[in-house]
Amino acid sequence: MRPTTPYSAAELIPLITERCENPEFQMVSGVGDVSGTAAEMAELTRAEQELLLDWIARVLSVHEELAYQFALRAPRALQMMGEEGMGGWLLKIIDVYDKRGIHPTYALLRNMEQYAERFRLGLHELELGEVRGVLDGVLGGLSGRDLRIGVADGELPWTDTDTLYLPASISAFASEEENFRLYKAMLAHHWAQVRFGTFRCDLSEAVARYADPQRALGALAALERLRLDACIARELPGLARDMRTLCCEHQGAWAALAEALAGASVRAERSLELLEEAYRLTPQERVHYQGELRLDKVADVRAKRLAQEQKQLKRLLVDLADELERGRPASERGEGEPERREFRVETDEESLEVRLFLNEAPVAPPQEVEGVLGSILLDLGEIPDEYLHAAGEGHYDRERTGEVNAADAKPAEAGGVQHLYPEWDYRRQHYRKAWCTLRELPVKPQEGDFVERTREKYLPLIKQLRRSFEALRGQEKRLRRQPFGDDIDLDALVEAHADAISGMEMSEGLFTRIHRVERDIAVVFMVDMSGSTKGWINEAEREALILLCEALETLGDRYAIYGFSGMTRTRCEVYPVKRIDEPYNGEVRARIAAMEPRDYTRMGAAIRHLTSVLANVEARTRLLVTLSDGKPDDFDNYYRGEYGIEDTRRALIEAKRSGIHPFCITIDKEGPEYLPHMYGPVNYAVIDEVRRLPLKVADIYRGLTS
Repeated sequence: MRPTTPYSAAELIPLITERCENPEFQMVSGVGDVSGTAAEMAELTRAEQELLLDWIARVLSVHEELAYQFALRAPRALQMMGEEGMGGWLLKIIDVYDKRGIHPTYALLRNMEQYAERFRLGLHELELGEVRGVLDGVLGGLSGRDLRIGVADGELPWTDTDTLYLPASISAFASEEENFRLYKAMLAHHWAQVRFGTFRCDLSEAVARYADPQRALGALAALERLRLDACIARELPGLARDMRTLCCEHQGAWAALAEALAGASVRAERSLELLEEAYRLTPQERVHYQGELRLDKVADVRAKRLAQEQKQLKRLLVDLADELERGRPASERGEGEPERREFRVETDEESLEVRLFLNEAPVAPPQEVEGVLGSILLDLGEIPDEYLHAAGEGHYDRERTGEVNAADAKPAEAGGVQHLYPEWDYRRQHYRKAWCTLRELPVKPQEGDFVERTREKYLPLIKQLRRSFEALRGQEKRLRRQPFGDDIDLDALVEAHADAISGMEMSEGLFTRIHRVERDIAVVFMVDMSGSTKGWINEAEREALILLCEALETLGDRYAIYGFSGMTRTRCEVYPVKRIDEPYNGEVRARIAAMEPRDYTRMGAAIRHLTSVLANVEARTRLLVTLSDGKPDDFDNYYRGEYGIEDTRRALIEAKRSGIHPFCITIDKEGPEYLPHMYGPVNYAVIDEVRRLPLKVADIYRGLTS
C-alpha cells in the first residue's frame, strides 16, 4: 500500500535537490535555496507532492536551471491552476524551450500568473505551428508578392514586406475556432499593408514631426487599419465579415475617419492627411489583429529588394529583347545600325496588371518578368523609367547592367526539400515539436556491372521467385449465395426449399460464382544506409533489392524504395531510390547500385516522413518494410539506447494509426531483445546470416502479402 503521509519540509529538500541533480545549487548565492519551496510543498497532500516531484524531474530532462526555476513556482502554480492547468503549463514550458529557446521559456515562467488567469477564464491557446500549413494555403491564394510566414518575437504581428510575422501562439478567445479566425485576420491585415501600399509613403518622416512620435505611429496604424479594412471588404468580403466580429463599431470622430478612408480610390496618403486629427483624439483600443508598424525593418528590407529587383529586371529585359530579336524574320532586321530597344509599361494599380511594350509593340512578358514588375509596382505604385533603361545610351547590354545570365552561373548543389518532424521524448512523456530537420536527397546513378552480376549470380532464384509471385498475381475466390452465377449453391437451395415449404419467401441467392481478387497493395521499403552497413551488409541489401524488384515487377504491386541515414536531429536524410509511381528502369537499377553507407540510424524522423508519403497513396493494404542491421542510433549520445527505441516505437504507432502496417527485417542477432517492443511480437524477422538476406527478403514479402 502506497504511503499517504505527506513529506515534511526537511524530507522534501533533498528530494527536490536530487531531482535538480545539482549539488552545487546550495553553493551559488541566490540560486540554490529550495527551503521555501519545500515549506510550501509540505502543506500539500502526499499525492500532490509526488506529482510535483515527478514534474520537476520531467523539466530536468529539458534543462537543469529550468527545473530549479520550475520547482520554485510549482506549489503556487498548483494552487492557482489545479492539476489540469498545471499540466498544460508544464507542456507549454517544454514546447517553448524546444522551439524558441531559453529566454522565452524564462519569460513564460515569470508570467505564470498571466497563464493562470487565461486558464481560469477558459481561454484556449492555439499555436502557430498547429495551423501554419492552413495559413500558408490562405496566403498562397492572396494576390500580390509571394510572402512568407514567420514567428514574431512578441505577441503583436507585423511585417517587413517580405515576411508576415505572427505570434507563436494565441489565447485571446475561449475556442480554437475563434483564435484561428484571429490568426487569419492578422494574416489578411498585414498582407493588405503590402498589397494596398501602406509603406509607399515616408511614414518615418511623417510621425517624426509630432511631439510624441510613438503616439503618432499608433494613430497612423489605427488609420491604416480603417483604410485596409475597407480594402479587404472589397477584395475578400467573406474574410472581412469574420474580421468585423473581432472589433467594435467605430464611435464619434473615429467613425467619421473610417468613412473618410472607405473609398475605393483612397491611398495611404489620405491616412497621412488625417493623422493630425487622429493624433488629437483619444487613442482607440488596439484591435487584436492590428499589430504594430516597424518602419525601420520595412525600410531595410524594401531598399535591398528594390536594388536587387532593378538589376534583375534589367537583365531579364536584355534576355527578353534578345529572344524577341532572334524570333524576327531576317527580312525585318536592320543591317549596319544598332537595334533600337525601348521598353515602356502601362500599369493598373488596382488589379496589379502590367502591360509591357517594346518599341511600342505589345509584348507578352514571361512569368519571371511579370513577377518582378508586379513586385516593384507593389512597392512604388509605378514602374520608374530608370528601371526600364540600362545605363548609357539606353541600349540593353549585360556588361552595362552588371548582371550575368543565370544560365551561365554555376548551379548551387541541391540541398533537398526540408521537412520538420516531431520527436518523442519518453523522459518527458511529450513530443519535441518540429524537432528534426529531414531532407530528401537524390541518389546519383552509378554506372557499372553490379546489377548484371547480381542477376547472373541469382538467375535460378529469380526465375523461381517470378513463378511463385505469378501465383499471387490474381487469386480466385468462390462467392456463395449470389443472385446469378456459374453453378448452383446447394446449401442455399436447400434452405430456400425449406423456406418455401414453411410459407416463407424464397431467397434469390441460389448460385455461386468465381471472383478474381485483385491485389491492391502499396509498399515502401525503408533501407538502412547507416555507416554500420559498410561492406557485406550493404552489398547484401542491394542484392536483396534487385531480386525483390525483379519479382515485384511480375506481381504488379506498387512499391517504393527509400534509403535513410543522418547525423543529429538537424541532418536526418532519406534518399528516394524509386518513388511509388516511378517505373523500374535502368536509372532505378543504377540508383540501387549507388546506395552506399553514410552516417547513423536515426529512425523516427525517417519513419514519420515515409508514413506521410505512404498515407497519400490510395491502397487497401499499405506496408512500410524496414531493412536494417541494428537498433536506432545516432551521433547524439542521448538518442542511443532507450530514447531512440521509444521514439522509433512512437513513430511506428503513428504509422499504424494512419492505416499502415510496419514490418522489420533485420540481421541483428540481438533484435528479439528490442524489436517486439518496437514493432510488436510478430511484425519482425531476424535473418541470422548476412549472406542469406537476398534469399529471404522476397520470401518474407510474399508471406506478408499472400
